[in-house]
Amino acid sequence: MRLIGMMDSPYVRRVAVSLKCLGVPFTHEPVSVFRHYDDFAAVNPVVKAPTLVTEGGIVLMDSGLILEHVEQLVPAERRLTPTDLADHARAQRIIGLALAACEKTVQMVYETTLRPAEKHHQPWLARVRGQLLAAYRLLEAELGTGDAWLFGGRPLQADITAAVAWRFTGFALPDVARTDAHPALARLSQRAEALPEFASSPLE
Repeated sequence: MRLIGMMDSPYVRRVAVSLKCLGVPFTHEPVSVFRHYDDFAAVNPVVKAPTLVTEGGIVLMDSGLILEHVEQLVPAERRLTPTDLADHARAQRIIGLALAACEKTVQMVYETTLRPAEKHHQPWLARVRGQLLAAYRLLEAELGTGDAWLFGGRPLQADITAAVAWRFTGFALPDVARTDAHPALARLSQRAEALPEFASSPLE
């Protein structure tokens, strides 16, 4: 399988780390949707990262849909989704909050880096920043101390997505990702980044 996209995308990194945690072999092709648009379009004309090309040559996109597919490739005991219904609901909540934080971080980055300064819309930026802070406030409350994985002895998708999101925001918007305000997230991120699956998929 081929994973197309840059690791500075939290969605690409989320898939890469998850594939490694699942033990699913793949090759990573660091193709940028900005710098290598035509090369990306040759694989996926929609030019959406991440893109995964399956062994059968099917082109998939959207990190959630990609991960839904690859979980079907491994035995149940290796999957990253809790089987208990209550745990599953809580995991989905945590993943949803983390993905919302990723989305709002991307919106802020695009607004401030892709548009001229005189065209920055401050009310929109304030709204998105408020949504981003709300997502992390709620996520922090879900994590407890951050000293243990959320659903047992190994990181599952909720841990992976929360850690990837926090690292991405810390890289892109360090004034938002303040460890003093989010100690549990900071601890979870530190533990996750020390794992080989994370360390071998560095945010670039």
